[in-house]
Amino acid sequence: MAPAQDPSPSGIVRAFKRAVNMTPAQLQKWLETEDSKTVGFKGAAGGESVGHRSGRRIVRLLQKKMGDLTQGDLAHMRKVVGYVKRHLAQRPDGPVRDTPWRHSLMNWGHDPARR
Repeated sequence: MAPAQDPSPSGIVRAFKRAVNMTPAQLQKWLETEDSKTVGFKGAAGGESVGHRSGRRIVRLLQKKMGDLTQGDLAHMRKVVGYVKRHLAQRPDGPVRDTPWRHSLMNWGHDPARR
């Protein structure tokens, strides 16, 4: 069994930085693509997906200093860590470079194709 995640603010930030392997510039550029806008849950009204909206927030979080993080920021960081962990466990067979699975993860700041 894996150890529990450190619930302290610094532990949350460390886990977030391990889960998010894209820079703010890389993520921002990705979020401007059509591929980023076509994946993810959009709800009944359609529009922007949950993951795409999260990606925009992740860009802002990556640019914040630790001392400026709010409780809401830390909660979103925990959400990102959980999403990335769950989604990575669902890796499809075969090449993933041009798959909705990878594109969805990238909306959340994690590119599984990065080395």
